[in-house]
Amino acid sequence: MLIFIAALLVGSTVMSLRQQSLADSAIQSFLDQPIEITAVVTTDPILSAPKVSGSYFALRNYSFIARAQFISAGGKNFRLRIPIRIITPEKSVAHLLPGQVLHFHGSAIKSKEARVAALVFVRGDIEVRTKASVWARSLASIRNGLRSNSGSGDAGALIPGMVLGDTSKQSVQFKADMKRSGLTHLVAVSGANFAIVSAFVLWAMQFFIRSIRWRLSATAIFLASFIALVRPSPSVLRAAAMAAVLLVAKGSKRPSDSLPALGFAIAAVVIADPWQARDAGFALSVLATAGLLLFAPRIITWLSKYIPTLLSEALAPPIAATIFCSPVLIAIAGYLAPMSIIANLLAAPAVAPITIIGFISALISPISLLITRILIWVIHFPAAFIAWIAQWAAQFPVLKMSSTILIGSLIILWCARTLLQAHWKKYVSIALCVMLFFTWLSRWPGGDWSVANCDIGQGDSLVINLGNHRGIVIDVGPDAALEDACLKALGIKEIPILILSHFHADHVEGLPGLLKRRNVGQVWVSNNTDPLFESTRVQSWLKGIPINVVTRGIQSKISNVSITVLWPLITTQQFASNPGDGSSINNSSIATVISTADFSLFSGGDIEPPVQELLRADVTHVDIYKVCHHGSKYQDRKFMENLSPAIAMISVGAGNTYGHPAPQTVAALTRLGARVVRTDTDGAIAITAKNHHLSIKLAQSGVHIFRLG
Repeated sequence: MLIFIAALLVGSTVMSLRQQSLADSAIQSFLDQPIEITAVVTTDPILSAPKVSGSYFALRNYSFIARAQFISAGGKNFRLRIPIRIITPEKSVAHLLPGQVLHFHGSAIKSKEARVAALVFVRGDIEVRTKASVWARSLASIRNGLRSNSGSGDAGALIPGMVLGDTSKQSVQFKADMKRSGLTHLVAVSGANFAIVSAFVLWAMQFFIRSIRWRLSATAIFLASFIALVRPSPSVLRAAAMAAVLLVAKGSKRPSDSLPALGFAIAAVVIADPWQARDAGFALSVLATAGLLLFAPRIITWLSKYIPTLLSEALAPPIAATIFCSPVLIAIAGYLAPMSIIANLLAAPAVAPITIIGFISALISPISLLITRILIWVIHFPAAFIAWIAQWAAQFPVLKMSSTILIGSLIILWCARTLLQAHWKKYVSIALCVMLFFTWLSRWPGGDWSVANCDIGQGDSLVINLGNHRGIVIDVGPDAALEDACLKALGIKEIPILILSHFHADHVEGLPGLLKRRNVGQVWVSNNTDPLFESTRVQSWLKGIPINVVTRGIQSKISNVSITVLWPLITTQQFASNPGDGSSINNSSIATVISTADFSLFSGGDIEPPVQELLRADVTHVDIYKVCHHGSKYQDRKFMENLSPAIAMISVGAGNTYGHPAPQTVAALTRLGARVVRTDTDGAIAITAKNHHLSIKLAQSGVHIFRLG
């Protein structure tokens, strides 16, 4: 108890002191004002991921942490030493290295990132006042040498990540596959990287140094150099501490005594960087290390009774790490991928060769380009194998589990262990099996479904089930990974008709996710190609797929589903613009009425009151209304009255800055007797229709609501 109290006191004291030093820094007095800053770069600039902001593709910025040294504002100069995060679109910063001194004008705002004093946006050019040191340039040449020679494709992007934690070449889709398959830890500098490299060095040293003590010392020096190469960021230092625990256990040959060493490493990391205690990655590193030290040996002993020892030793680490990390993984992602154990097992034999040979090739890349390329060619095959495993494992369903179920499972486990004593394992196993069974039953979308609205953030994506893994898709949202995940959950593999209502980014940027391993018969698009940036991207993605520009009067029937296009007209229409980011484009959206023997549906993209007013005479009661423009306040009341839907679906992102959906729109639909469901609060929506009898399944609550159409 005394140790626990002491730990709390030390941790809270260190955190309070560090937090107070940031809160009292001089820069806090000049937030939202023009300032002039001199700072030292501490981390490599990273280009932000592609992101949709509203209806358009957001400008990509470079982000890095620097240590502010001087600040000038309002005629006053201050000397300080605080970490800040710098944001700039200036491409020249891509070549900056840690240690270089910068001078620039900008403005600072309060940052949500606890470890920095402020978020600083650069205004104008950046003046680089010092050159990078020889040491920094040498390390950069090693990193760049591996990146530039690692090859193309997912395999080429995987190698720098596995060796040095450099994920700059990885596509959004590949990152999503690695995450869903449970292999993300391979492409980040983790304790495993340090353990593999250090174990290799420790093994190699035996040919030169006999004493284990001196070999461990030499390995420690090499480990320090490796930290400098991959950058001494908080996550890297954390991984090094965890790897040091494993090395000490290996060197002393007493794994059972390594728990105090793990505790010391945790304390050292948290004291040096208190914000690690709030970082999920830190928790995962600690849990994975604890699993390898405490649980893996037991799994090996148990499995060896039934399968060969070599296989049990391969299975034990991923099983132990997955079991220990599961609570945190579920809390973060909301799901657990059972196939991750198999994926990690299959990938395990390829990890060490890629890491070791890749590390050697990186070291010699500044010296011999030929040898570097030969070594990378050798490991390109196992890297391609891991990339294939990630793509294969990502196709399997994941086990979705809410925080409530997770907490309930942990409570059951604790109660059973405390109360049932001798037979607790049997009862816990039965209880967990029952809970997993009911979790599987409540999965989204469940069994049969007719219409689904994907939860893809601030955007639209609607799917109509044609059976046999076929579906009609209307819009694809702003995020390719989320679109792909939704279609996987729905089991859609073939899309006879894809309708892109208009070319705003929040309706089309998810297209690469839809095209991933799926066949598309034809694509319907609007006759308005604005914005040209997005329509050009769509054209490039749809090479080889028939594209049809559709207008009012076009009809089609697939299976038992009839589609009638009500808008746009052949001729371009001019309307007065409402406030927003593209009313003319919104009012060129494809509006359709879709009907089957079981339900009727209206979907109109982002059309606004001018078009809705023109379509009043063309619409009557529908069972399902995909509410236009994410439920904005710009709606024609008479149009909604004519539709008089039984269910109104609003596709909208949580916490969006547009105020969608508008309270008055939700209230108007409710007064019409519609059941309003929305993706920001309900998650993904699945509707089952049988002879106009409708039931709804919501991903976040799993509740079924039965209603007559």
